[in-house]
Formats: sequence, C-alpha cells, structure tokens
Amino acid sequence: MSQEKKSADSIRVCINGERERLDIEPGETLMSSLRRAGHYSVKNGCDEGVCGACNVILGEEGLTRSCLVPAASCDGDDVMTVEGLLDDDGRLHPLQEEFLDRGAAQCGYCIPGVLLSGYDLLQRDTVPTEEAIADALSGNICRCTGYVQQIEAIQAAAERLPDAEPAAEGEH
Repeated sequence: MSQEKKSADSIRVCINGERERLDIEPGETLMSSLRRAGHYSVKNGCDEGVCGACNVILGEEGLTRSCLVPAASCDGDDVMTVEGLLDDDGRLHPLQEEFLDRGAAQCGYCIPGVLLSGYDLLQRDTVPTEEAIADALSGNICRCTGYVQQIEAIQAAAERLPDAEPAAEGEH
C-alpha cells in the first residue's frame, strides 16, 4: 500500500486471489468499498480502528484495519478477507474448524476479524504461546464469548497446521 498512489474513481485489487475492480467514492475507506462490492464479512464495528471487526490481510502490510485505510491507496494491492481462508475446494481452514468445534464464535459479528488476527499470528509464529495469542487478539473486541475458547482454538489450529512443532508439556 502506498499513500502516494493517486486518487481514482476505481481501483483494481486482488481479493482472495480474484482480480476485481472496485468503484470508490472520494475519501472512502477500504472497508466501505469492500462492503459495497459485496464482501460483507468485512464488518464495520467501530469505524475508528479499535475493534478489529474490519480486519483484512492487506498485501505486505499484513493484518490491517480496513476502516482506517483510504481505498484509493490500495490500487494494485492484494486483499484477503476471511473467505480467503477457505481452500480451493471450499473447505474450512483448520483455524475455522477449531473455532466451530470449540464454540469460539457466538453471534459471529467479530469472528472474521478475530480469525484473520489468528491467521496473521500463525503466519509469523507456528507455535504461539497463550500470551502471544492473547496479544494477537488484543486488538479485537468480542462481547459474546470472552476469549478463552478463541485462544484454545488458535492453539489447536497451530498444532494441526503442517509447520507446527509439537508443544512442550506445560507450554500451552
């Protein structure tokens, strides 16, 4: 993402591996343009970058609050929403399966952003500690579940992913 990219009436982005052209309004955020294009998993929780409901993975920037990013600055970027976690056959990512199995999602409003926070962490840390997971989720507000099941789900997903190392006893 570059703040120096000029404003445009539309931008071209690659969303979950699919090239799309998004029409944008002057001053519009990436969150708003994604939602207007039908990417409703990107939620508007606070519109201030506090709650994490609008999280996306934005190119090399990684985990990003899309409500704080001008859409015009994203021309040419790769964007991953929670749908990007699905494999080519539409199967859930282990992270999504663990969230379901452990009851880590209730109303679901914040869950796309929470899942992307967990995914971003697991890209950087294949054997995260409970503290590392709690830190990674610290930018997400969930009013339904608390965070215990979410932390357990991320730990379990880490153990299922190919690059995971067996956890030492007492480490989790």
